Amino acid sequence: MRNFGNRKPVEKYIINDRIKASSVRLIAEDGEQVGVISIEDAKKMAADRNLDLLLVAGKSNPPVCRLVNYGQFKYQQQKKDKQSKKTKRGHIIKELKMSPKISNHDFDIRVQKGRKFLESGYKVKITVSFRGREITHANIGEELIDRYIKGVEDVGSVDGQVMRSGRAMIVLINAKA
Repeated sequence: MRNFGNRKPVEKYIINDRIKASSVRLIAEDGEQVGVISIEDAKKMAADRNLDLLLVAGKSNPPVCRLVNYGQFKYQQQKKDKQSKKTKRGHIIKELKMSPKISNHDFDIRVQKGRKFLESGYKVKITVSFRGREITHANIGEELIDRYIKGVEDVGSVDGQVMRSGRAMIVLINAKA
């Protein structure tokens, strides 16, 4: 069995002495292009300005490097990653299941849960499952879904229409922006 415990984490960015090219295309900290210069001159320029040399595009010819404050750069990247994770919530679907014989209290609890999920930015999938002969009274399921939609209409909007899938009725609700 392999032991992966002593592996070092993979570094995302190549900086300063880890850049192996002989010459690079350099971009200054303000975004201005300096041009193609030797790696030694680029390192010296970075050291003179108290900045780091960051490899931006290693596969181009010559590789592209940028003068940055590496600590500040990493902090900004972490903030961007955190923000992108927040916006990804809209892709997660929370499912709430009900039956046509649900009691009023249980229904109210499902509405509260759905409102909480929608306010957090999630999508909510409502499933009304029919058992046995209940399927002959599909109108009860439709009324239940309509009542649910009215309960969350201020925080969510219906995505598409009510779908029937075998012994279930399904509707998807998106959070309002």
